[in-house]
Amino acid sequence: MASYLKPNDQILQTLTDVANRLRIHSIKATCASNSGHPTSCCSAAEIMAVLFFNIMKYKPLDPRNANNDRFVLSKGHAAPILYAAWSEAGYIDKAELLNLRKLDCDLEGHPTPKLKFVDIATGSLGQGLGAACGMAYTGKYFDKSSYRVFCLMGDGESSEGAVWEAMAFASHYKLDNLVAIIDVNRLGQSEAAPLQHNMEVYRERCEAFGWHTCVVDGHSIEDLHEAFWKASQCKDKPSMIVAKTFKGRGISGVENEDNWHGKPMPVNKVDTIVNEIEDCIKTSECICPEPPVEDAPEVSIVNIKMSPPPAYNIGDKVATRKAYGQALAKLGHANSRVVALDGDTKNSTFSEIFKKQHPDRYIECFI
Repeated sequence: MASYLKPNDQILQTLTDVANRLRIHSIKATCASNSGHPTSCCSAAEIMAVLFFNIMKYKPLDPRNANNDRFVLSKGHAAPILYAAWSEAGYIDKAELLNLRKLDCDLEGHPTPKLKFVDIATGSLGQGLGAACGMAYTGKYFDKSSYRVFCLMGDGESSEGAVWEAMAFASHYKLDNLVAIIDVNRLGQSEAAPLQHNMEVYRERCEAFGWHTCVVDGHSIEDLHEAFWKASQCKDKPSMIVAKTFKGRGISGVENEDNWHGKPMPVNKVDTIVNEIEDCIKTSECICPEPPVEDAPEVSIVNIKMSPPPAYNIGDKVATRKAYGQALAKLGHANSRVVALDGDTKNSTFSEIFKKQHPDRYIECFI
């Protein structure tokens, strides 16, 4: 295995400064809109800085490029820091961040695919990892491409059963191109998350689900960088980075305090808060993301039609589910990107017809 190379001090400082600029953008944007989740953004600042400016490979001015690494913000309420990252990358004008949640602005309170850098709408917690699994499966088994998939979750949403179903899916299919991060900032909306900062329990649970797991200080640029590097070296297992963070990191009197979820900073305190964070910034430098490997195939899903048409006669009695199975198999012949997913009911829904005719495009998701 290759040896780990620690980033030099200049890169570490630059990424630290980017993280603090992301905090400032998030605080200012939520204050301007008088709504949003600045404390949830602040806990994830270093994670986002390392991901977007040191780990992910993508073209900042071409967010829909098929070769780009994918990113899913499962904790969608932290949307302002996602917008801030794309602003620091040069895609969004910084002035536009202050229009957050306005009716004539596409920067909504939670990410939506009307934005070219958003693949799925998030905000209904617990669903992002499942979507990320689908992207990673596609990348590994259909596209056979170099792009990787990253998913940032909150610790509160890890109580959702769907998260653990997705984790079981990812390990079963050996999605080593998938990296998930849990932002363990301890505090939920109305009280502390059930495990709070019991990091070893998180580790044990993730490992029990078959994931390569690293527990890190989520505010340490170096720890995060090393954990992402280890994930890139792991084969046949998805990787989970469990990051211990503090909600509202960098905001005096708010950091790690309860009852600040979903609340913008008071207008009369914003300048002081921003000034304190700005005092920690040493440089104005940024790091350009590394471009992706250009090996994703061209895909077309237009004009998919069933051929030939159904051959039923008037009066024939056919079970709806059998007709579904036969139609699904026909669609599979119409386009190589038609896939079928089933939950261990293929012999009932007749999706087994599709599996027999297109075995490489049938995905068993189990119950």
